[in-house]
Amino acid sequence: MAADTVFGKIVSGEIPVELLAETERVIAFPDMHPQAPVHILVIPKTTAYDNVVELAAAEPETLAEMVAVAKQLASEHANGEFRLVFNNGASAGQTVFHVHAHVLAGGLEEGSLGGA
Repeated sequence: MAADTVFGKIVSGEIPVELLAETERVIAFPDMHPQAPVHILVIPKTTAYDNVVELAAAEPETLAEMVAVAKQLASEHANGEFRLVFNNGASAGQTVFHVHAHVLAGGLEEGSLGGA
């Protein structure tokens, strides 16, 4: 369950992070193990969904808000250009089972992707 993950602990306040953005439903913070010069994570405050497919089916408005926050952060940190990555499942590179988006920017080349 997503509540038991590191991101669930961040949402509950057990683990402090540097918040780069916060809305009613979403928070964003720097990735602790960046895979690009700009690597920001955007997560929903809900811990009900392990992956983006579950979130999209149940709360499409929260998914849309995640994308809007990603766009805002890319405007602030990367001249508006960014890669948005959702890993869905262990074999696709997902290691934390709380839906999250990777906002990647800065010197990315075709074929490079972030993990987790």
